[in-house]
Amino acid sequence: MTRQNISSGSHLESLRGYSRAVCKGPFVFVGGMTAGSSEGAVGGDDVVAQTRETLTRVESALKEAGASIADVVRTRIFVTNISDFEAVAAVHGEVFGEVRPANALVEVGALALPDLLVEIEADAIIG
Repeated sequence: MTRQNISSGSHLESLRGYSRAVCKGPFVFVGGMTAGSSEGAVGGDDVVAQTRETLTRVESALKEAGASIADVVRTRIFVTNISDFEAVAAVHGEVFGEVRPANALVEVGALALPDLLVEIEADAIIG
């Protein structure tokens, strides 16, 4: 099976040894996506806006790998405040409502930057 590393273009990927996503055969693994930017989190302190931006980035990585939202079989959601569960889950439902991937949503002590509220991973199988 051929392996394709998908890059966001960030110089940090080579420095820290990771890819935005990896596609091997029909399998696509999208690493932890956030709403982070050099100017701060897209959406500021609005967890719904951050979740929407994060899922837009997940979808972009999937498309680059030749997959789509419909191919997603599993998502993992990390939030810094479990009280955001309903808001984040509602946005997840808007995007994945018909697909219904296996899912986990857990609270973590912190994400990579202090203004990030949510991080999402996705696994897909093409075809």
